[in-house]
Amino acid sequence: MAEITASAVKSLRDKTGAGMMECKNALTEAGGNEEQAIELLRKRGLASAKKKEGRIAAEGAVGSYIHMGGKVGVLVEINCETDFVARGEEFQQLVKDVAMHIAAAEPRFVSREEVAADALDKEREIARAQAKNDPKNANKPDQVIDKIVEG
Repeated sequence: MAEITASAVKSLRDKTGAGMMECKNALTEAGGNEEQAIELLRKRGLASAKKKEGRIAAEGAVGSYIHMGGKVGVLVEINCETDFVARGEEFQQLVKDVAMHIAAAEPRFVSREEVAADALDKEREIARAQAKNDPKNANKPDQVIDKIVEG
């Protein structure tokens, strides 16, 4: 059995973003082979995401963006699991960037419940026309195009 070093675990974490113990277990199972460990982690990806879905993300940050002239403003809350992450420079930059992108996107609706049925139908028709005009979809039946639109 291959000895798993801290540097091997760190390298795998840097490449995959997986947790430390997940990386160590994958390396152990793969006999120290990093490529096999990456494959194992990818296969487990859905399962590990499922395990984490119940976690509470109670920490986070609120960010704001007011465009020059004061006619457009955004207030956004992004949550994370730890205050350590919430106070980090990268997380704070993410919050700021998301607020700016929301302002630039000029959203018409804030939640799904606010979307009017006629607006949704119009967007579906546009998406359907785009899908039909795509050369990759030239020979696909209408049922498949409809699934692409809903997808």
